[in-house]
Amino acid sequence: MRTIELGTRLVGQDQPCFVIAEIGINHNGDIGVATQLIDVAVESGCDAVKFQKRDPELAVPQAYRDVMRETPWGMMTYLEYRHRVEFGQDEYEQIHEYCHKRDILWFASPWDTESVTFLEQFNPPCHKAASAALTDGELLDAMRSTPRPLMISTGMSTSEEMDEAVERLGTDDLLIAHTTSTYPCPPEELNLRMIQSLQAKYLCPIGYSGHESGLQTTCAAVALGACFVERHITLDRGMWGSDQGASVEPTGLRRLVRDIRVMELALGDGVKKLYDSELPSRERLRK
Repeated sequence: MRTIELGTRLVGQDQPCFVIAEIGINHNGDIGVATQLIDVAVESGCDAVKFQKRDPELAVPQAYRDVMRETPWGMMTYLEYRHRVEFGQDEYEQIHEYCHKRDILWFASPWDTESVTFLEQFNPPCHKAASAALTDGELLDAMRSTPRPLMISTGMSTSEEMDEAVERLGTDDLLIAHTTSTYPCPPEELNLRMIQSLQAKYLCPIGYSGHESGLQTTCAAVALGACFVERHITLDRGMWGSDQGASVEPTGLRRLVRDIRVMELALGDGVKKLYDSELPSRERLRK
């Protein structure tokens, strides 16, 4: 497995698990909520936060633009809603400055080629292709044409689509996240052993992007070898928004990062040792 540099961190074999707090659009267009979520990620010990960036005029399909949607701001078209929750230049400059101040990496999933160009001005440690983008050759090429490592998610995809994407992108500076695109995802559809299947198939860092309720299965992903994990985070799962219910609240995020670090210590290196702490018992019980 290759090791890839993301900002000041190495991701891959024999490295600590890289923990990503996916803010996505759980900020609901409020920069104050976004900075609170950054604080939660920092205080929990995460390595990075991630957002989603769209140009609604390009990313919203024509068939959905005029569909009416009930929102906390009243009834509006889906296109109006997407504009309402989307951050622009001013907000991302604030995010960039605030993450630098809090000493945490940030990056985003661009949903159109113009958003790739937009994000490039901030020199992110990588770009992330959402599962929906795995078959979007133009968008994949735009992200791959930058000098950044590329992380891809594999939800809602067939094995053939995954192979085609990896063949198109190559495995240099590529990170692959196993995921199932159901929100929230039931345990029987997580298929965590795919992490090991991907490790055997592709010589690049393999991680896990979880959309389940609960924390234990994300820890299990680390035990199975995921070298990076991503979970959506929220201030409160009761907040309005499609991703809130499959997100982790602040207390849960602190527990998750803590348990991942304990898991890493417990896994060890696979070499049998006689520990000094065992010697008194050995002396007493093997006489």
